[in-house]
Amino acid sequence: MYLLWGSIVIAIGLFFFICASMRSEFFIYQIFVDRARIKWKDKVYLFHKIMGIIIINLGLLIAMNFF
Repeated sequence: MYLLWGSIVIAIGLFFFICASMRSEFFIYQIFVDRARIKWKDKVYLFHKIMGIIIINLGLLIAMNFF
């Protein structure tokens, strides 16, 4: 069960990292960008890259049953 949830969390982290790297125009991602732009202004894509890496690491910990 941990492997399933860890994989889902890793997929979400990869989604954020890849979309931020490509500055995607995907509708769902743009909702996150617009909300984050309120606080992070011009650094919203850097914020999403860093958060993507953190979420991926959290997913790895969940998948290995450390968290």
